Amino acid sequence: MKAASWLLVLFILPVGCVHNPSSVAPRSPSGASVQPRPVMVAASSEQIPLEPAAKPGQNNLEDETSVDYVEEGEERAATVADPLEPFNRAMFHFNDKLYFWVLKPVAQGYKDVVPEGARISVRNFFSNVVFPIRFVNCVLQGNFNGAAIELSRFTVNTLLGLGGLFDPAASQEMKLVKQEADFGQTLGVYGVGQGIFLTWPVFGPSTPRDTAGLAGDWLVNPITYVSPWYVPYVLKSYDRVNEVSLRIGDYEALKEAAIDPYLALRDAYLQYRQKKVADARGRRLGGKAEPPPGPP
Repeated sequence: MKAASWLLVLFILPVGCVHNPSSVAPRSPSGASVQPRPVMVAASSEQIPLEPAAKPGQNNLEDETSVDYVEEGEERAATVADPLEPFNRAMFHFNDKLYFWVLKPVAQGYKDVVPEGARISVRNFFSNVVFPIRFVNCVLQGNFNGAAIELSRFTVNTLLGLGGLFDPAASQEMKLVKQEADFGQTLGVYGVGQGIFLTWPVFGPSTPRDTAGLAGDWLVNPITYVSPWYVPYVLKSYDRVNEVSLRIGDYEALKEAAIDPYLALRDAYLQYRQKKVADARGRRLGGKAEPPPGPP
């Protein structure tokens, strides 16, 4: 029975990185760039804004530990190694089939049955439940203002938002904006580089740092401790299906516009994570960038 349950989880659970979770857009065949917009790709739940991607064979990414930090507006060039590209491409194609053969049909059927308003409320609920991930990582990053905002958001949305089904904290009156923070980002703030690029089956794009970050986030996620053992996987699977139902078409647009979808996704993910770390460092220093501590 457990084996069957795990098999079901493997094919339905598109957990992706919570990191929930910067930007690169693939280049269209005509050479025109696609307008930046969030996109949820393949089996990952990560919402990645897009902007022009690197040409095939050229990597325009940077590892936070491999470059000098410069003022905003200056050009920076660096690379993130992809020595496992054959493996990563194989996993990319696996996740691609998983999306089109399993996740998308399930999400489309769910979308046809459940109204959009209800699906947005489900997203709000899960976002409210996992607030400890954002709160704890804001504290670890020294972003105490962000931690206070997260605590205020949780209190307001739980009490006034019917347990988090609604998001009154983000209203024009309160303007308590959700703080995107995760353990992989926290590691980056303290100087841990992205390392090499990885693509995991089911989980999608990652790096060694962000893979370790998933474990840290899992430990402070309240859903982890729901009993019996399989319920957290069912809840996470439902959360991902619900999220994808709100973004069907984004991944398809990325693939259609990209010369090489694998490179587009890789560059988008790594630049997204790099920017999140840079933003977190800036908040920690009151808006100024800081080189990572320790040797590169």
